[in-house]
Amino acid sequence: MTYRAINFRRPAVATLILLICFLAAGCTKRTGSSVNSGSWTLENNQRAKLADYKGKVLVLDFYATWCEPCRVETPHLVQLQSKYADKGLQVVGLNVGGEDDRAQVPGFAKEFGIQYPLAFPDDDVVDQYLSDDQSIPQAFVFDRDGNLVKRLIGYSPQSGAELDDAVSAAITKPN
Repeated sequence: MTYRAINFRRPAVATLILLICFLAAGCTKRTGSSVNSGSWTLENNQRAKLADYKGKVLVLDFYATWCEPCRVETPHLVQLQSKYADKGLQVVGLNVGGEDDRAQVPGFAKEFGIQYPLAFPDDDVVDQYLSDDQSIPQAFVFDRDGNLVKRLIGYSPQSGAELDDAVSAAITKPN
């Protein structure tokens, strides 16, 4: 079964906030192959940014707990993290489900047995990665040097295989 990416237009408050952010930012597209600005807040209130993961293969996954394709994708991400953690993979889930969705994240993590960090991105991170397409889930794979090597929008068996291939190639790529 193929799940199409859904546009996170609900809840309405999240849309309004994102619309204001996009208008203020000018809706510019990302440039360059490496993105080092922007940060997010982890569940323990620690701050993190892309540069903190240099030396690791990083998958940034934009999701919401209410997003059905995101819920289908999550077990795949859990499996990837488990399979490649000792080889330097780090998955980070970035919740873009809106303020109401934040309270749902701990239950979501428990439901899926998520062992990777779940975080809340700053507006500039959302603008940087989702300004040209707001559909979720979206996964971004970065190599050990912080270079973007793959972007996947939505989730299906085909995109799951593409994610596997991108992670495997980044893991085995010599430094």
